[in-house]
Amino acid sequence: MDVGGTKILAGIVDPAGRVEHRRERPTELDSQDRLLDELGAAAEELLDDSIAAVGFGLPSRIDQQAGRVDGSVNVPLQDVPLRELMTKRLGRPVALENDGNAAALAEHRAGAGRGAPTMVMLTLGTGVGGGVVVDGNLLRDGGELGHTVLVYDGIPCQGTCTGRGHLEAYVSGTAAAKLAQEAFGPAVDAHRLVRLAAEGDSTAVEILDEIGRKLGAAIGSFVNIFRPQLVVIGGGFASAGDFLLEPARETMRREALPPARGRVQIVRAELGTAAGVIGAALVAYDELGSAG
Repeated sequence: MDVGGTKILAGIVDPAGRVEHRRERPTELDSQDRLLDELGAAAEELLDDSIAAVGFGLPSRIDQQAGRVDGSVNVPLQDVPLRELMTKRLGRPVALENDGNAAALAEHRAGAGRGAPTMVMLTLGTGVGGGVVVDGNLLRDGGELGHTVLVYDGIPCQGTCTGRGHLEAYVSGTAAAKLAQEAFGPAVDAHRLVRLAAEGDSTAVEILDEIGRKLGAAIGSFVNIFRPQLVVIGGGFASAGDFLLEPARETMRREALPPARGRVQIVRAELGTAAGVIGAALVAYDELGSAG
């Protein structure tokens, strides 16, 4: 199960990370109770005797030991014992993971990050998620990379976040849509912005270039901290491709220190919208293996 700010993806995934069946439905944002019921219903739609466990990738801060969702920025999940609730409802072992971490695990094992000992992933969607693999191991309970402060006292972050100047406020699909609407009118979203750039519109290209440079500044910091061989960019807004990634690479090379900046590559994710579903399933398989 991959829970996002706009949609819930559910899929049946085999141990090799292959998605055999998949369903999609809008995320219920009216209340926590309605969202919890929607999550249960989305999982039940695919449950059969072949399902060994259920993994949830969530845009949330998670207490792994307690199996709780401590809080979320873009969905109404706060202080809820989700593992216990879903285990009772679904009759299967349940694993929880932050959605950025889940996507990072999927890309490391089955996508663009194969063979990279240390990898940072950023997912650009409604918000900005992220995950880190260090020496082949997912950094569980990892931090919220999208809430890295990029600009002191900068523009307000989104959702329930009280911070200012966070990466999410500058490089998410939501942030891109706001800039696009300021430039082109209320009918233009982030995907239309990318299409305009592909058609050669200079204003659209400039907007994406500036977003890419801010993204690259943050990546430079992550390179200095984690010294990865690879930075993988996923999420729906990654469809902007080199309109984002070329300025991001240029800025990263300015901000990151040698020798790490000379070794790291910034690439697009390979698994697309399936990354979160695959990663959530791999987390569940890992926990089944450790329990067995």
